[in-house]
Amino acid sequence: MTRASDIQDVTLGKEGLPDWLDPVVRAVETVEPLQLSRFLPPRDGTGRQSAVLILFGEGPRGPELLLMERASSLRSHAGQPSFPGGALDPEDGDPEGDGPLRAALREAEEETGLDPSGVQLFGVLPKLYIPVSRFVVTPVLGWWREPTPVGVVDPNETARVFTVPVADLTDPAHRATTVHPSGHRGPAFLVESALVWGFTAGLIDRLLHYAGWEQPWDRDKQVPLDWRS
Repeated sequence: MTRASDIQDVTLGKEGLPDWLDPVVRAVETVEPLQLSRFLPPRDGTGRQSAVLILFGEGPRGPELLLMERASSLRSHAGQPSFPGGALDPEDGDPEGDGPLRAALREAEEETGLDPSGVQLFGVLPKLYIPVSRFVVTPVLGWWREPTPVGVVDPNETARVFTVPVADLTDPAHRATTVHPSGHRGPAFLVESALVWGFTAGLIDRLLHYAGWEQPWDRDKQVPLDWRS
């Protein structure tokens, strides 16, 4: 298992990024918390500090994102497609400093086998909140500068690791709205034989929007959360 102390370079840098990432970089620099989600961290400081890695790479079909499907046996968000990530460990460091950067890379390595040395971190989004699990999440953005093989490391944590072309995420045919039993509506993506919804889909939706990559799509098209049953 990777220790936070094993991850040396956790600085943010924008030099050498591909031009197509420029709109994402600008969005990260200007977006406000409420533009990303109405769920923001509690003012009393409660909640479990965590981080996710939003990793952009370049595949055969152009820009892509790294995602994973969480194991169905997990207590939180079981079976959901998500970004790699998880709770901060004490050795990750200050949650208000570089702790989330270390945690995002460490968790990505533990869950997908990603080699952190090939990742260039270039931005951090405002902290957001997942009420159902009480996670305070720092989204960390990276460029997969030197791609390495990835896959399931521990089946008890991860069911599948996959990449999704940004072209598929922006394709209106792959977009829909989910309605949670609680009544909450949110964006969803039907990609790579998966239904991406919830917190992860919300982040992708906002990134596409503020990067100027979003295409008009049918928001009245609904898909059930048990779409495969």
